[in-house]
Amino acid sequence: MNEASTQHSQPGTTSNPSDMNGMSDQARVVADRATAGAVEFGKDAAQHYVKEPAQDLFGLAKEYAKDHPDVAACWAFGLGVMVGWKLKP
Repeated sequence: MNEASTQHSQPGTTSNPSDMNGMSDQARVVADRATAGAVEFGKDAAQHYVKEPAQDLFGLAKEYAKDHPDVAACWAFGLGVMVGWKLKP
């Protein structure tokens, strides 16, 4: 066994650059914490936006229509004309 594989770094000391792929213990702890936070955030977002996407989209559309009724009416009229034009006999 070589010396690098038998050496263990202790908290508060400088670690060997070849130890743990060149990462210090503090950097590894911070990276693990950031990764765990990102995974948790991703799971929450996936459950919310994948579980009920249609309700989210309709909710956003209703909220936008309440804030900007004139723009929403123009879009509804334009879409109605396009659909009516395509469905005409």
